[in-house]
Amino acid sequence: MKANTVYKRAHNRCLVLLRQRELGKCLGSEAELAQTLAVSRTTVRAVLVALQSSGILAQEGAKRCLLRHPTADEFFPEPQTEAVADAVERKFLNWVLVGDCRPGQSINASELARQFGTSTTAIREYLTHFRHYGLLERRPNSRWIFKGITRDFAAEIYEIREIFELRSARRFAELPPEALPWSELAEIEQQHHALLGEIDGRFSDFSQLDEWLHRLIHGASCNRFIQDFYQLIAMIFHYHYQWNKADEKERNIVAIHEHLAYIAALRSRDWRAIDSTCRTHLRTARATLLRSIEVGPLG
Repeated sequence: MKANTVYKRAHNRCLVLLRQRELGKCLGSEAELAQTLAVSRTTVRAVLVALQSSGILAQEGAKRCLLRHPTADEFFPEPQTEAVADAVERKFLNWVLVGDCRPGQSINASELARQFGTSTTAIREYLTHFRHYGLLERRPNSRWIFKGITRDFAAEIYEIREIFELRSARRFAELPPEALPWSELAEIEQQHHALLGEIDGRFSDFSQLDEWLHRLIHGASCNRFIQDFYQLIAMIFHYHYQWNKADEKERNIVAIHEHLAYIAALRSRDWRAIDSTCRTHLRTARATLLRSIEVGPLG
């Protein structure tokens, strides 16, 4: 079951990348694709065989080239591609937001496991991850206490995030032109323009694009600790943004334009432009987080 989920997730992500690729273009090596999709070469081979069988790819010597673009019905349904850890993260974040979770609130791992339809072990592994950062405190009888975020904690998080993101952005800009993350970046850029065109009714959708972009950039680091750290970032920002809805549309419009400038800088491979646009966007995100903390439960 686990291997099947990994395969389906890799298959879907590969289709996303291929939608932005020109017809006739050949893919990189299996090793490069495995690194991009964060899976084994065995899984990559299985995906490539399936794409050849469906006529999306064609074998040309030792290379595989894009014969046609994939269609929407060739993607596996999202529930089939979600890893257990990702499902727990998504459900926990939703529970925090919808449940109005506040500092000092008790969390019962067994109750969450029943509510999420997963094992208590999976819940404990997820909660333990945030315990190391001081966000949760473990109590007897499978209970945890949510401690919340202070301004000092947020300042420390921002400092580390800036270091990690700048390093990841440099690695991203060093990727060869044929590397698949560039195709995914193009898809993200397209989604940003689409959101701007429908911003009045969809401005709250920005958070998904924000996470997609930064997760892609952090992935270029090829550093498990940097990528693991981003899970903490996602939780903190998801949680605190709920407390500050003032000018949300206007703030998201500004952030979208900052993202587009950041994407353009990455594509230019100009390190000065990358450094400038990255720092500008992270400063904006930091200011938004601090304002959210001020109006939140601890404000």
